[in-house]
Amino acid sequence: MRPFLTARWVDLCLFTYAVPPDVLAPRLPAGLSLDTRDGHAFVSLVAFDFLDTRVFGVGWPGFRNFPEINLRFYVRQGDRRGVVFIRELVPLRTVAYVAQAIYNEPYQAVQMESRVQRESGRIEAVHRLRVGRKVHRVRLLAADAPFRPSDDSVEHFFKEHRWGFGSDTQGRATVYEVIHEVWNCYAVQEYSVELDWAVVYGDEWAFLQDATPYHVAFAAGSPIEVYPRGAL
Repeated sequence: MRPFLTARWVDLCLFTYAVPPDVLAPRLPAGLSLDTRDGHAFVSLVAFDFLDTRVFGVGWPGFRNFPEINLRFYVRQGDRRGVVFIRELVPLRTVAYVAQAIYNEPYQAVQMESRVQRESGRIEAVHRLRVGRKVHRVRLLAADAPFRPSDDSVEHFFKEHRWGFGSDTQGRATVYEVIHEVWNCYAVQEYSVELDWAVVYGDEWAFLQDATPYHVAFAAGSPIEVYPRGAL
Protein backbone atom coordinates (compact mmCIF):
# COMPACT_ATOMS: atom_id res chain seq x y z
CA MET A 1 0.00 0.00 0.00
CA ARG A 2 1.25 3.45 -0.91
CA PRO A 3 1.61 5.99 1.95
CA PHE A 4 -0.74 8.92 1.61
CA LEU A 5 1.65 11.24 3.47
CA THR A 6 5.42 11.40 3.75
CA ALA A 7 7.47 13.99 5.64
CA ARG A 8 10.23 14.44 8.14
CA TRP A 9 9.18 14.89 11.76
CA VAL A 10 12.10 16.53 13.54
CA ASP A 11 13.07 17.89 16.97
CA LEU A 12 10.11 16.47 18.87
CA CYS A 13 9.57 17.93 22.36
CA LEU A 14 7.44 15.60 24.51
CA PHE A 15 6.00 16.85 27.80
CA THR A 16 4.13 13.93 29.38
CA TYR A 17 1.69 14.11 32.28
CA ALA A 18 0.09 11.38 34.38
CA VAL A 19 -3.69 11.84 34.39
CA PRO A 20 -6.66 10.02 35.95
CA PRO A 21 -7.98 7.30 33.59
CA ASP A 22 -11.54 8.60 33.91
CA VAL A 23 -10.46 11.83 32.15
CA LEU A 24 -9.55 9.82 29.06
CA ALA A 25 -12.21 7.09 29.15
CA PRO A 26 -14.88 9.14 27.29
CA ARG A 27 -12.40 9.71 24.44
CA LEU A 28 -11.37 6.06 24.09
CA PRO A 29 -12.44 4.55 20.74
CA ALA A 30 -14.31 1.24 20.93
CA GLY A 31 -12.09 -1.83 21.10
CA LEU A 32 -9.13 -0.06 22.71
CA SER A 33 -7.74 0.17 26.23
CA LEU A 34 -5.50 2.74 27.84
CA ASP A 35 -1.78 1.98 27.59
CA THR A 36 -0.44 2.47 31.11
CA ARG A 37 2.96 2.50 32.77
CA ASP A 38 3.60 2.31 36.52
CA GLY A 39 -0.17 2.20 36.95
CA HIS A 40 -0.70 5.60 35.28
CA ALA A 41 -2.48 6.79 32.15
CA PHE A 42 -0.85 9.65 30.26
CA VAL A 43 -1.25 12.58 27.93
CA SER A 44 1.66 14.17 26.09
CA LEU A 45 2.03 17.66 24.73
CA VAL A 46 4.20 17.19 21.64
CA ALA A 47 5.77 20.09 19.71
CA PHE A 48 7.76 19.45 16.54
CA ASP A 49 8.34 20.47 12.92
CA PHE A 50 6.93 18.96 9.73
CA LEU A 51 9.50 19.21 6.92
CA ASP A 52 9.29 18.24 3.23
CA THR A 53 5.63 17.24 3.57
CA ARG A 54 4.14 15.43 0.57
CA VAL A 55 0.66 14.02 -0.02
CA PHE A 56 0.73 11.04 -2.40
CA GLY A 57 4.20 12.18 -3.45
CA VAL A 58 3.22 15.79 -4.20
CA GLY A 59 4.72 18.64 -2.18
CA TRP A 60 2.53 21.74 -2.37
CA PRO A 61 4.36 25.10 -2.18
CA GLY A 62 3.63 26.83 1.12
CA PHE A 63 2.45 23.61 2.77
CA ARG A 64 5.66 21.59 3.05
CA ASN A 65 7.32 22.99 6.18
CA PHE A 66 5.38 23.99 9.30
CA PRO A 67 5.27 23.38 13.07
CA GLU A 68 2.68 21.34 14.94
CA ILE A 69 1.74 21.03 18.61
CA ASN A 70 -0.55 18.20 19.58
CA LEU A 71 -2.06 16.75 22.72
CA ARG A 72 -2.36 12.97 22.63
CA PHE A 73 -2.92 9.96 24.85
CA TYR A 74 -1.73 6.37 24.75
CA VAL A 75 -3.79 3.31 23.88
CA ARG A 76 -3.42 -0.28 22.81
CA GLN A 77 -5.31 -2.94 20.91
CA GLY A 78 -3.78 -6.19 22.02
CA ASP A 79 -0.09 -5.93 21.13
CA ARG A 80 -0.59 -2.86 18.94
CA ARG A 81 0.42 0.27 20.84
CA GLY A 82 -0.65 3.65 19.55
CA VAL A 83 -1.97 7.11 20.22
CA VAL A 84 -5.25 9.02 20.02
CA PHE A 85 -5.09 12.76 19.37
CA ILE A 86 -7.11 15.17 21.46
CA ARG A 87 -6.17 18.24 19.44
CA GLU A 88 -3.54 19.05 16.82
CA LEU A 89 -2.53 22.67 16.27
CA VAL A 90 -0.94 23.95 13.05
CA PRO A 91 -0.52 27.43 11.53
CA LEU A 92 -2.10 26.54 8.16
CA ARG A 93 -5.87 26.76 7.75
CA THR A 94 -5.88 24.57 4.64
CA VAL A 95 -4.00 21.77 6.41
CA ALA A 96 -6.41 21.91 9.35
CA TYR A 97 -9.48 21.96 7.08
CA VAL A 98 -8.37 18.98 4.97
CA ALA A 99 -7.42 16.95 8.04
CA GLN A 100 -10.81 17.64 9.62
CA ALA A 101 -12.97 17.20 6.53
CA ILE A 102 -11.34 14.13 4.99
CA TYR A 103 -9.73 12.30 7.91
CA ASN A 104 -11.80 13.56 10.88
CA GLU A 105 -8.58 14.46 12.67
CA PRO A 106 -8.97 17.08 15.46
CA TYR A 107 -6.87 19.79 13.80
CA GLN A 108 -7.16 23.50 14.53
CA ALA A 109 -5.35 26.40 12.85
CA VAL A 110 -3.75 28.97 15.18
CA GLN A 111 -0.96 31.52 14.94
CA MET A 112 2.25 29.72 15.83
CA GLU A 113 5.95 29.53 15.09
CA SER A 114 8.94 27.40 16.02
CA ARG A 115 12.67 27.93 16.31
CA VAL A 116 15.45 25.37 16.74
CA GLN A 117 18.99 26.55 17.40
CA ARG A 118 22.21 24.58 17.82
CA GLU A 119 25.10 26.33 19.53
CA SER A 120 28.02 25.43 21.83
CA GLY A 121 27.08 21.75 22.00
CA ARG A 122 23.48 22.40 22.95
CA ILE A 123 20.18 22.37 21.07
CA GLU A 124 17.26 24.60 21.97
CA ALA A 125 13.71 24.28 20.61
CA VAL A 126 11.11 26.99 21.25
CA HIS A 127 7.48 26.91 20.09
CA ARG A 128 5.14 29.90 20.44
CA LEU A 129 1.44 30.07 19.71
CA ARG A 130 -1.30 32.63 20.13
CA VAL A 131 -4.67 31.37 21.37
CA GLY A 132 -7.34 33.39 23.15
CA ARG A 133 -5.38 36.66 22.86
CA LYS A 134 -2.56 35.08 24.84
CA VAL A 135 0.92 34.01 23.76
CA HIS A 136 1.87 30.55 24.98
CA ARG A 137 5.34 29.00 24.83
CA VAL A 138 7.10 25.68 25.33
CA ARG A 139 10.87 25.32 25.41
CA LEU A 140 13.46 22.54 25.65
CA LEU A 141 17.21 22.80 26.02
CA ALA A 142 19.33 19.67 25.64
CA ALA A 143 22.84 18.42 25.00
CA ASP A 144 23.37 18.16 21.24
CA ALA A 145 24.66 14.59 21.48
CA PRO A 146 22.01 12.11 20.30
CA PHE A 147 21.73 8.70 21.97
CA ARG A 148 19.53 5.66 21.48
CA PRO A 149 17.39 4.85 24.55
CA SER A 150 16.86 1.19 25.37
CA ASP A 151 13.62 -0.52 24.37
CA ASP A 152 12.50 -0.71 28.01
CA SER A 153 13.21 2.97 28.74
CA VAL A 154 10.60 5.57 29.53
CA GLU A 155 11.72 7.56 26.47
CA HIS A 156 11.03 4.59 24.21
CA PHE A 157 7.59 4.06 25.77
CA PHE A 158 6.42 7.57 24.90
CA LYS A 159 8.14 8.17 21.55
CA GLU A 160 7.69 4.90 19.67
CA HIS A 161 4.16 4.20 18.39
CA ARG A 162 3.33 2.56 15.10
CA TRP A 163 -0.43 3.05 15.16
CA GLY A 164 -2.75 6.05 15.20
CA PHE A 165 -6.32 5.46 16.34
CA GLY A 166 -9.40 7.63 16.10
CA SER A 167 -13.02 7.69 14.97
CA ASP A 168 -14.77 8.53 11.71
CA THR A 169 -17.65 10.96 11.37
CA GLN A 170 -20.08 8.15 12.25
CA GLY A 171 -18.22 7.41 15.51
CA ARG A 172 -16.71 4.16 14.24
CA ALA A 173 -13.17 3.37 15.42
CA THR A 174 -10.40 3.74 12.84
CA VAL A 175 -6.68 2.96 12.63
CA TYR A 176 -3.74 4.00 10.47
CA GLU A 177 -0.07 3.03 10.40
CA VAL A 178 2.95 5.30 10.85
CA ILE A 179 6.35 3.96 9.83
CA HIS A 180 9.67 5.47 10.87
CA GLU A 181 13.04 4.38 12.20
CA VAL A 182 13.59 4.24 15.95
CA TRP A 183 14.32 7.77 17.12
CA ASN A 184 17.41 8.95 18.94
CA CYS A 185 17.01 11.35 21.86
CA TYR A 186 18.88 14.28 23.37
CA ALA A 187 19.50 14.55 27.11
CA VAL A 188 17.18 17.27 28.42
CA GLN A 189 18.85 19.96 30.53
CA GLU A 190 16.10 22.58 30.92
CA TYR A 191 12.45 22.94 29.97
CA SER A 192 9.47 25.23 30.44
CA VAL A 193 5.77 24.96 29.66
CA GLU A 194 4.19 28.42 29.66
CA LEU A 195 0.74 27.35 28.58
CA ASP A 196 -2.74 28.29 29.72
CA TRP A 197 -4.25 24.84 29.49
CA ALA A 198 -7.85 26.00 29.87
CA VAL A 199 -7.48 28.52 27.05
CA VAL A 200 -5.66 26.21 24.63
CA TYR A 201 -7.38 22.89 25.33
CA GLY A 202 -10.49 23.69 27.38
CA ASP A 203 -11.55 23.82 31.01
CA GLU A 204 -11.31 20.05 31.47
CA TRP A 205 -7.51 20.34 31.18
CA ALA A 206 -7.11 23.23 33.63
CA PHE A 207 -5.94 20.76 36.29
CA LEU A 208 -2.63 20.48 34.40
CA GLN A 209 -1.88 24.20 34.85
CA ASP A 210 0.53 23.73 37.75
CA ALA A 211 1.31 20.05 37.20
CA THR A 212 4.87 18.78 36.94
CA PRO A 213 5.46 16.54 33.92
CA TYR A 214 5.90 12.85 34.63
CA HIS A 215 8.60 12.86 31.96
CA VAL A 216 10.17 15.22 29.41
CA ALA A 217 11.91 13.93 26.29
CA PHE A 218 13.55 15.46 23.23
CA ALA A 219 13.53 13.12 20.21
CA ALA A 220 15.56 13.78 17.07
CA GLY A 221 12.92 12.48 14.65
CA SER A 222 13.30 11.08 11.12
CA PRO A 223 11.50 10.62 7.80
CA ILE A 224 8.03 9.13 8.28
CA GLU A 225 5.38 7.43 6.17
CA VAL A 226 1.68 7.59 7.09
CA TYR A 227 -0.64 5.05 5.46
CA PRO A 228 -4.38 5.45 4.74
CA ARG A 229 -6.72 4.84 7.63
CA GLY A 230 -9.22 2.03 7.76
CA ALA A 231 -11.82 0.53 10.06
CA LEU A 232 -10.51 -0.90 13.32
